[in-house]
This record gives sequence, C-alpha cells and structure tokens, in this order.
Amino acid sequence: MANVCIVDHGLCNLDSIARAVEECGATPHITSRAEDLRRCDRLILPGVGAFGRAMENLRRDGLDDAIRAERERRRLPVLGICLGMQLLAEASEEGGESRGLGLIPGRVLRLKRVAPRERVPHVGWNEIEIVASHPLLAGLPSGSNFYFVHSYHLSCAQKASVLAQTPYCGRFASVVAQDDVMGVQFHPEKSQRAGFQVLRNFLAF
Repeated sequence: MANVCIVDHGLCNLDSIARAVEECGATPHITSRAEDLRRCDRLILPGVGAFGRAMENLRRDGLDDAIRAERERRRLPVLGICLGMQLLAEASEEGGESRGLGLIPGRVLRLKRVAPRERVPHVGWNEIEIVASHPLLAGLPSGSNFYFVHSYHLSCAQKASVLAQTPYCGRFASVVAQDDVMGVQFHPEKSQRAGFQVLRNFLAF
C-alpha cells in the first residue's frame, strides 16, 4: 500500500483529499515536516488561496527544498492539485512576482474573460479536452467533467507539458506533466468518479 505525504502549507482543508486517497487504496499522511518527505512513496501538493503566501509557508518549513531534493534523489512522483499545480511552476504574477518550485517550466497568469458569460473566479464543473496521452489520464475520455475553483492558471513554457485543456477564458491548461511531476487545476477529491480515477492513476506510478 502506497504511503502518500499530503503537504500541509496552511492554505487548504486537507481532510477531503486524505479521505479520497485512503478510499483509493493508499495510506495518507498529512505533514508540514520536511523530514517526512524522505519516507513517502508519493507526494500530493494541494492548496487553495494565494500563490505567494503558500510559497512563503513552504519556504518557512523547508518544504520547498525538501520537495526538490526528493525529486533529485529518487524521482519522487508528485501531484499538484489546484493551487498546488500552480506552485509547481517557475513563477506567478499573482500579487506581484513570486518564485515557485520550478518543477514545471512556465508562469502562472490570471484568467481573462473572453465571453460575456464567463466569470472569474472560475467556479464549478467543466470539461477537460485531452491533448496528449499520459498514464495520469488512463481510463478517462476526453470531455470528462471535473470541479474547478480558481482565478489563475499555469501557462506552460513547453507545449509537451500540457496533457489536457479546458475551454474557458479562451482555453487553459487543466492537466500538466513533466516526467512524473503532474498537476491538475481541478479538485479530484470533489470530482466524483472521474476525480477518483485520476487519484488511482497517480497512485499507480
């Protein structure tokens, strides 16, 4: 049974993601201790709220360096969820320039409305359009619906990093990957069957 560290940087209610991980057959451990990352098999970086504040909290607890070190040492599989996906980027424009973890090349930008019906924040159910095959999306057809809550999105520097897009505010990357560092802009733990399939796929890495 996989031992999954769920990183607590103080900006997320982690109970629902922990329950979802457990239901998918793994053992979740919520932690803000950098040393715990040396003993896990998978790492989930969740989050809601502000990019800069989240990075400050990660740096305060030494979690930013610990995540990068475990990636360097043993290619620890990582899944970023919502804000956690954005933290994988090199930088964000939210609240001024903020440096990210730098695990996926790209920048975090604010969503921009292109149609009158669109609202920012983007809240609710929306589809993903799969543009590249990847084990994280195994068993999921293009057009699957997931639950979103966000005002910013990750603009990847490399087209190959984008696995799926969502047709809202023009179009934004909703699933990304760089090797076995992965990110989803939606909340899989709130996305019913499709979301749990994503979690099971991640746990199979």
